[in-house]
Amino acid sequence: MPRLALPRSLLARNIALLIALVMLSQVCSLAVLLHYVQRPRVERTAVVFARYVTTLDELFQAAPDSARDALIERLNNGAQPPGTDEIDPPQSLLHFYITYQREVFLETLRQHLPADMQVRWQTEGGQRLWIKIHSSNSPAWIALPIPEDARGAGLDAAIVLSLGLAVLAALTGYLIQLHLNRPLRNLAHAARRVSSGDTPPPLPTDGPTEIAEVSSAFNQMTQTLQQAEATRAVMLAGISHDIRTPLTKLRLAMAMAITDQGDDNFVVAAEAYLDQIDTILQQFMDYAGSGERETAQPGDLNALVSRLAADFAGLGHEFALSLGPLPEFAFRPITMMRLLMNLMQNAVVYGRVGLAVRTWVQNGSAYVAVCDRGEGLAPQELEALKAPFQRGRNARSQSGGTGLGLAIVERIARLHGGSLQFHAREGGGLEVWVVLPLHA
Repeated sequence: MPRLALPRSLLARNIALLIALVMLSQVCSLAVLLHYVQRPRVERTAVVFARYVTTLDELFQAAPDSARDALIERLNNGAQPPGTDEIDPPQSLLHFYITYQREVFLETLRQHLPADMQVRWQTEGGQRLWIKIHSSNSPAWIALPIPEDARGAGLDAAIVLSLGLAVLAALTGYLIQLHLNRPLRNLAHAARRVSSGDTPPPLPTDGPTEIAEVSSAFNQMTQTLQQAEATRAVMLAGISHDIRTPLTKLRLAMAMAITDQGDDNFVVAAEAYLDQIDTILQQFMDYAGSGERETAQPGDLNALVSRLAADFAGLGHEFALSLGPLPEFAFRPITMMRLLMNLMQNAVVYGRVGLAVRTWVQNGSAYVAVCDRGEGLAPQELEALKAPFQRGRNARSQSGGTGLGLAIVERIARLHGGSLQFHAREGGGLEVWVVLPLHA
């Protein structure tokens, strides 16, 4: 059984429900009006009109021929009687209520008139009711005006007024729903700012009780996150100082302990281990920080890519650049440099050959692709490495890593409102795409 397609937004759903309820109430009101108010009125009018016609028929039968003919001519006012074949009044879907009242009137009128007295409703050339009366010589048709109740007079104005009130009710409901949705939009906007590392101003709590409670809870959550962020910043600074200070002293002591008879190989190996410890510590610090406290500012991403490619070229790793035109947009320069360095370093370590960087713009986003021709992991396997402390099978022989490289990249991309994607490179190899919205 197919499911009913509902609008996605709460505003659209509420408006659709409001319109449906208003239309249902209008239909029910019109049905009650026609059946319980208008129908009895029309039936009473038909009964009275039938008595009038019966009385008129008796007068025509008793009147002299000359007087009867003059009265018929005066009533008809030059109009010609309808044809021999009775034609039903035309049906109108738009004015169904008029058709309904007309049928009720004709049905009731025929019930209260003699069976041989025909009744026809003329619509062309003016609304008339033709009655076939008895006469001493031959039956004759007379034209009589149609009662206002049978025409449905006054219903047009009532229905238009009712529909106007329905539109007014729907418009009022729409404005009320917009007023209620405004705090929700402000809440969503503030939540996005929190997720991007900003600190939004407190939300107002002077609205409806339910919205005020949500806003108060969000403000309390924001304050808690600010306190946690301040605690984390102090903790990171303490870890960096308390660990790197003894490492620096140890490195200095080892350098001073080198003598002519000393074991230089041991010193070199120890310094290498110290470098690994320092690298691991820096990766933990990078993952814990990830640039939330850095302010985004407009910049040239192509210039940053070119500068990093030149640095890698100085170390003997050439990256082929294919940089498309990119507009300036806001990003965190130091954090973005860390993202690109991680990806380019991974390409050097695990890809080794066919190094390249491409940039382009598509669908309102800037794309950066770091490419290699290595025989590393498949894109499906790399998706699992976005989680912290995950290392691929091609990294078993590499020392000094923690499994945080791609996790740092993915976190920085999300911080900028973007995403990290893996694609198989045409001709072999891997492409790592970073998608950054230009208007995050």
